[in-house]
Amino acid sequence: MNQDPSPIRVAVVEDRPDDLGKMAVLLRQSPGFSCVAACPTAQEALEKLPGSRPDIVLMDIGLPGESGIECVGKLRPRLPDTQFMMLTVFEDHDLIFRSLAAGANGYLLKTAPPPKVLEAILELHAGGAPMSGQVAREVVAAFRQPASDPGARLSPTERRVLELLARGCLYKEVAATLGMAIGTVRTHIWRIYGKLHVHNRTEAILRGLPARRL
Repeated sequence: MNQDPSPIRVAVVEDRPDDLGKMAVLLRQSPGFSCVAACPTAQEALEKLPGSRPDIVLMDIGLPGESGIECVGKLRPRLPDTQFMMLTVFEDHDLIFRSLAAGANGYLLKTAPPPKVLEAILELHAGGAPMSGQVAREVVAAFRQPASDPGARLSPTERRVLELLARGCLYKEVAATLGMAIGTVRTHIWRIYGKLHVHNRTEAILRGLPARRL
């Protein structure tokens, strides 16, 4: 499925042994994907994932002890280039937005079939924000609330960076297009997040480019 010669490095954080094992096997047996870590708790994830440097983390919300939402919040600053997708049985309005606020980039239900999970990983890796249909409707509805245009706070360069992210460009592609270093792109992105008061790419696009709302 993934045409890139380098497999997408995926870590799974899931407290149910059967679900953890099935996801790890799915990733290891699917061309273009690799499972670099399989953790049953948030504590183990916090210990292992910074060293594993995954491209994508599939994070269960209902972990024992620290929740998956809290775990994402702690991992996000330590893994700024990693994308986080919540994979959960919950389709709850509050959990959706708490996950997004913590830094999650996607949100899928555990009932999603294996091909859909792999498709979502590919989409997330390419710069998208995969979500189940109902979750996506919740997000869009929330950002349709009347407000002044926060995108006006962005500089022309910041707006250009955000537009490229909205097209699905990776950081390295944004850097190549604008003729700047990847580190400079990251600096612009964190400034965008600060100006828009958001925590991830999905929120930044929805809030900073209102014309793109559905």
